[in-house]
Parts: sequence; C-alpha cells; structure tokens
Amino acid sequence: MRIVDVNEFYSPTGGGVRSYLDRKMAIMSELGHQQIVIAPGREERVEERPGGARIHFVKSPGIPFDSNYGLFWDAAPIHALLDHYQPDVVENVAPWRSAAIVADWKGHALRSWFMHNDNLETYPKRWFGRVASEATIERMFGWYDRYMAGWLERFDTVVTNGPVLTERLRARGLRIDATMTLGIEREHFSPTLRSPALRAAMLEQCGLPEDAYLLIGVGRHHPEKRWPMVIDAARRAGTRLPVGLVLLGLGPDTRTLERHIAESPHVRMFHPIYHRGQLASIMASADAFIHGCSNETFGLVASEALASGLPLIVPDRGGAAAVAQPAFAELYRHGDAYDCARAIVALASRDQSLVRRAAGIAAPKVWSDREHAQSLVAHYQALIDARGAVSRSA
Repeated sequence: MRIVDVNEFYSPTGGGVRSYLDRKMAIMSELGHQQIVIAPGREERVEERPGGARIHFVKSPGIPFDSNYGLFWDAAPIHALLDHYQPDVVENVAPWRSAAIVADWKGHALRSWFMHNDNLETYPKRWFGRVASEATIERMFGWYDRYMAGWLERFDTVVTNGPVLTERLRARGLRIDATMTLGIEREHFSPTLRSPALRAAMLEQCGLPEDAYLLIGVGRHHPEKRWPMVIDAARRAGTRLPVGLVLLGLGPDTRTLERHIAESPHVRMFHPIYHRGQLASIMASADAFIHGCSNETFGLVASEALASGLPLIVPDRGGAAAVAQPAFAELYRHGDAYDCARAIVALASRDQSLVRRAAGIAAPKVWSDREHAQSLVAHYQALIDARGAVSRSA
C-alpha cells in the first residue's frame, strides 16, 4: 500500500506530528508499505528515507506567528505530485488549505482525514476558559464545527488519534468513522531501567537528599503545557514534604519559565533529551511523572512514562487522563495549582511499592506505534476492498 500524507503540520523543527510521521515512515517500510509525506518547505526538495519512504517539501509561505511551520497555497504542484505518486490512500490532517487541495484532487485514491488535534480545544477554550463556560465558547465558535463538518463530508473516512479526541468531536456533532489510538516506541521504555544512582544525582541537582520525592515533567515550553502551574504546585507540595521537580524541554516560554523558577532551589530545567535510551532511563529513575496540559488529545509522554513504570500526576481531562488509572495515578482539576499540589502529596503519601508495582504491571500493555500502524493499514485496506466490491457489483 502506498500512502501519501499531505501534511501542513510536518516540519523538520516541529513537534509531535513530525515525531509520529518519522516513526510511521520507518514502520510502514518494515511492514512492506510506502509512506510519503508532502509538506510545506522553504525550498523545493526531496528527503529520502530507507525503505522507499520520503518527504517531498513543496516551497510554500511560512506562518507569520510560528516560523517552524508553513502553509500550502497553490494546489497545482500538490496535485501534480499526487498524480505522479498515484497513492492508494491520500491523507490530510489540517483544516486549512490542504483540506481543499486533497478534496479537490481528481484522483481515485481513498481520502482519509486523520485528526491529530482539536483547534477549538487548543485555542478558544484555552484563551477564554477563565471568562466563559465551555458551552458558551462552543456556541461562539460554532462556525468552526460547521466549517469542519462541510469538509469532512468530502472524505471517505475520518479517523482520530485516540478515544479522547473521538469523544470530544462526536459530542459536538462531527463525524468520526474510526479511532486509531497512537502508540509509542515501547521497546525503548521499561521499569527495569530505573537507576537509584541516577535518581540520587537528579535529587542532588535539586538540592535534596535521597529520601525526597522526585517529579519529572517532559514537554515543550509553550503556554498550553501550563508549566508555571506545575511549578507552583510543586512549590506548594514542597511545604508538606521535600519535592524535587526536573523539567525537560525548550520552547517559546523558556525564558519566562527560567524567571519563574529563579527563587525555586528544588526545581531544575534541562534541555530536551533526544536519545531515547537516555530519556527512558531518566524517566524510569524518577518517582512520578507530572503533566499540566489538558488540551492534548493523546497522552504520548504520559504513555512513555507509564511504559517506564512511573506513577502519574495528570489533569482530569485530555490525553494524559485517558492513560491514568486509580491504582497508579492521581488526577487533579485541570489548571488548578492548588489541586495539583494536593495530588502530588496524595500520590507521595501512598505505599510507593504498591503504586510502582501497579504501574509496572500496566507498563507492557501500553499500545505500541507498530500496533497503531497495523490497525490503520487494516482499516484502509477494508475500505479499499469494500469499494472494490461495490465497483464489481455495479
């Protein structure tokens, strides 16, 4: 099967979508399929990957407010590439220009809209959540759901990256045909990587002894991640018991966060760890994973933490909440630093051997990216077969 993803969210310096597609291209090749990505770029170029996968960058204008990403404009070069590649499936992920380009293409490939996010949740609900109810915001921005519904009707299938996004969109009346839960590179993460020496070293960097409680947070420094709230919660919990917080990440809010923790001797920030084995060891060596973002539709980092055997402290909505279970996690009211502090103290006060044992039992059950890819291909193949059966009977 040849799948071409016309993807305005892909960027060499991007985040989750880039990571997902880089891994998906490799897995598809291993499974005997070909994944091609058509993405906006600063110049026209092709980046070949092993096994026949490739990224075809089409010179396109950038987004004014985020230099990492671009937007397609002219449909002609995209249509020419689709005519050249003749895919079995053409995927779209963005609700902007690419939606029209894919829908208007004259080819016969199966058209799939793969939902990675919910813009209504990510932007208006975050911006106006303090001054208006969710129902009010949804009424104010009802035009967006109507806009989406119109485009979705022009696609053969609409799939989401997990049950949280499916539930949100269906509740607003949008069509979803299948839920294809994302997975992680499970082979890198394991509770067996826990290192008492590494844990002690991280606590020492936080200015704390080995009997303190070590939290780890991983993610981009962006307002939607709510790191200031997490830092404030760790500080408040620190008045009840010794708590160290290690944050791994970079982003537009890095300077702001550095100022925010200037008076916090037990909070340390480090650059992202891109080596999967090193990240897995660091995760497994903490006492709990803490997360602030409630807008995410899939708890990728929370799943990696759980696969490392880590108990979780996460908000009560979003992708991370879908990963959490009472045996190894504490939920808190999203955006509430006081309740997050309560959750930290509550988890730290539980029998740690029992909590870690429960997380360890759940660790090998975390869905893998290979399982996700196999399920997605099976979904596409069933639709293609059904279409062929209808054509033969006509």
